[in-house]
Amino acid sequence: MIEQAETLDQNGRVLGPRALKTRARLLAATESQLCRQSVRELSVVEITREAGTSPATCYQYFGDVTDAVLLLAEHVSATTAAALAEVGDEWTGEAGLENARTMVNALLDIWEEHRPLLLARNVMADEGDERFHVVRRNSVGAMIGRLATRLREIRRADALPQEIHSGVAAIALVTMVERIAAYSFELSQYGMSRETLAETCARIVHDGMARS
Repeated sequence: MIEQAETLDQNGRVLGPRALKTRARLLAATESQLCRQSVRELSVVEITREAGTSPATCYQYFGDVTDAVLLLAEHVSATTAAALAEVGDEWTGEAGLENARTMVNALLDIWEEHRPLLLARNVMADEGDERFHVVRRNSVGAMIGRLATRLREIRRADALPQEIHSGVAAIALVTMVERIAAYSFELSQYGMSRETLAETCARIVHDGMARS
């Protein structure tokens, strides 16, 4: 559930149980509408029609449609970060491969469930909305940091070329998985199953992280 202990409307009033349910319906309708149109085409009229309420009611809870998308993105970001926090720090041997699989499958799961929303988040971030950039960074930032720490250890052991920047390499690994996850449906049309994508990405991650 996205709601916090005290959720306020646009006028600073605390929302009661009924208002929270209405707000939740609006959020669900916003994500549903993203399955049919881009973030730039979202319509308050269509969202409120699906939610069974009015545009005036929507504006009680959100300044505009983008605010609703941002709140949804923040929720998914927190869910992503929590899932990636379950990934262990052992990267060698079979345990390391299992941790790579856990990381890859966590990202695949999130993208499969929220692909339109995450694409909308990325559009807004790429167009310069700093709020969405922060949300995107927060979703995988801790995981990237952990990978970078491990890659720095590998560099110090001379098991990784000194020309490879550990932070850039960590970003590249996570970005690769997210990119594959974003287009997993399209790739499936070429006979690439979810299992094939997951195992291939996991082994690439493991190969990069297991050096010693």
